[in-house]
Amino acid sequence: MPPRVLTVAGSDSGGGAGIQADLKTMLALGVHGMSVVTAVTAQNSVGVQGAWELPVEAVRAQYRSVVDDIGVQAVKTGMLASAELVEAVAELIGGTDAPAVVDPVGVSKHGDPLLAASALDSVRTKLLPVATVATPNLNEVTQLTGVRAESEDDLGRAAAAVLEYGPTWVLIKGGHLPGDAVDLLTDGTEEHWLRASRHDNRHTHGTGCTLASAIASQLAKGQSVPEAVAAAKEYVTGAIAAGFALGGGIGPVDHGWAFRPRVG
Repeated sequence: MPPRVLTVAGSDSGGGAGIQADLKTMLALGVHGMSVVTAVTAQNSVGVQGAWELPVEAVRAQYRSVVDDIGVQAVKTGMLASAELVEAVAELIGGTDAPAVVDPVGVSKHGDPLLAASALDSVRTKLLPVATVATPNLNEVTQLTGVRAESEDDLGRAAAAVLEYGPTWVLIKGGHLPGDAVDLLTDGTEEHWLRASRHDNRHTHGTGCTLASAIASQLAKGQSVPEAVAAAKEYVTGAIAAGFALGGGIGPVDHGWAFRPRVG
């Protein structure tokens, strides 16, 4: 039986992000992906045209159905939409003996809000404390902590601010900074800097979902947090390099890039 990973996230009808990206990532990395749908979005390459969250009881029932019968080696969270869903999912994760990767999704790649402002305090006080690894981008760091990171030198301060809310590890994603794609992983004691050349490719929809799912997949396979994050960074860098045009806007990363025949 392959390791089992559960994503608790929203559905992206365009297939580039959300549970669709999560399940593709898990398949590519050799684990069995399972899903709890928290919300349904009408979404394509140019934006989010609508979003409808599921009732808390539907989310709780999906989670219990999977965990109680099949079991999990890691859980990953994405779009949780409301304070009620955030608190319910945090409670479920807190009662599950498996590492949890929390991607505190606030807005889509196109700038559309995916988390109610009223849910921010629940993310800070309920969800982050049960996270093995939290993976905020710089905009999410500002949204959650008020800290604005504008250079690589600011990443340590950003990480410290997030760690105040209780995750075991935090991965600050510096992809919005100029220059190389630099991320900082830290538990407050040790630091791991992850650096990759930036690819000149605008088709990056689903990057955050893909990275968090890749980390969860590697943790489910028994890797340590630093090992899992390094392997996930390598995977998502390849996926970004192979991102492709889709529709009239921002295309997705290529989750199956490693399976494509190499040219030349």
